[in-house]
Amino acid sequence: METHISCLFPEILAMIFSYLDVRDKGRVAQVCAAWRDASYHKSVWRGVEAKLHLRRANPSLFPSLQARGIRRVQILSLRRSLSYVIQGMPNIESLNLSGCYNLTDNGLGHAFVQEIPSLRVLNLSLCKQITDSSLGRIAQYLKNLEVLELGGCSNITNTGLLLIAWGLHRLKSLNLRSCRHVSDVGIGHLAGMTRSAAEGCLNLEYLTLQDCQKLTDLSLKHISKGLAKLKVLNLSFCGGISDAGMIHLSHMTSLWSLNLRSCDNISDTGIMHLAMGTLRLSGLDMSFCDKIGDQSLAYIAQGLYQLKSLSLCSCHISDDGINRMVRQMHELRTLNIGQCVRITDKGLELIADHLTQLTGIDLYGCTKITKRGLERITQLPCLKVLNLGLWQMTESEKEMGKMGIFQ
Repeated sequence: METHISCLFPEILAMIFSYLDVRDKGRVAQVCAAWRDASYHKSVWRGVEAKLHLRRANPSLFPSLQARGIRRVQILSLRRSLSYVIQGMPNIESLNLSGCYNLTDNGLGHAFVQEIPSLRVLNLSLCKQITDSSLGRIAQYLKNLEVLELGGCSNITNTGLLLIAWGLHRLKSLNLRSCRHVSDVGIGHLAGMTRSAAEGCLNLEYLTLQDCQKLTDLSLKHISKGLAKLKVLNLSFCGGISDAGMIHLSHMTSLWSLNLRSCDNISDTGIMHLAMGTLRLSGLDMSFCDKIGDQSLAYIAQGLYQLKSLSLCSCHISDDGINRMVRQMHELRTLNIGQCVRITDKGLELIADHLTQLTGIDLYGCTKITKRGLERITQLPCLKVLNLGLWQMTESEKEMGKMGIFQ
């Protein structure tokens, strides 16, 4: 008896279709009625984010999405009212409006007029017309929000953070990248330092404060006191924080990733403070910190030896610093030392001898290394990524290196 794919049960077809990419999921629905019915099974579309251009009215759009069980939406261009989306998808879980430059407080206000308990993720990155007024609406009606992206929303102020701290107690992730008006006062609101006005977002686990130029060490004090569950903290390009602020962070035992990239006032002393605390960091980025040198690597070896990822691009480190660090860093998997122009083949030999678990290393712009040092690096048993500039070494090239024929 000959078996044909048309004989498969709809449940089996749905299982097969679930492995297809989004475009092909739509195509199989056009083959025949049986495939169309199977492709509409909610398991096929689980986790899929619909990417929409909202231009003219399409009465079948949202019923079709709901029939598939799609609850995550990204709006690529917004020429209709946002309320059109909210009314069409009352059980929406994730709404991505990133880059919708024409979204205003008025438009958002008309959309959020009642509680939307299902919405967990809201991305307003680069919606530059959004102000504190919109955050008031969000805090009032999106009580279950867990992720809020506000990167590039440069009109947000401390008042907006007060509103967030008042209404979004379940928030776990907040991105405030380049919110230039945010200062220590606003961070204090988030950390629950003004309990009389707002409880705070004490469940925060991921906080991005990149390029928030008004922040000082006082913000770090607030964070250390109030945000005990914080796991990831991005302070890159925050020129107002200093070594003293690292004392506050040094006992945040839940913190496992810290980004200090281009923090010009962080020096070896700040790394000493971090290393002397009770941190259990897995990732640390100090790239482009001009005051970081070999002494920091010695401190890292003493107190932050459990790191799995370390970035030191363009720092003033040398082979001596590498020598002082490598013997204790048994957990290290990724090392970025691009543009560290004092590193030579000797440093690479030390890395090859001791950091045997490395899976990736960035050597872009290390002008003093030669073929000899690179041949040693390519012999690392777990190495998958070697960045030397505009290209990355492939597995076949790595094998050539192991055979001594690296060119």
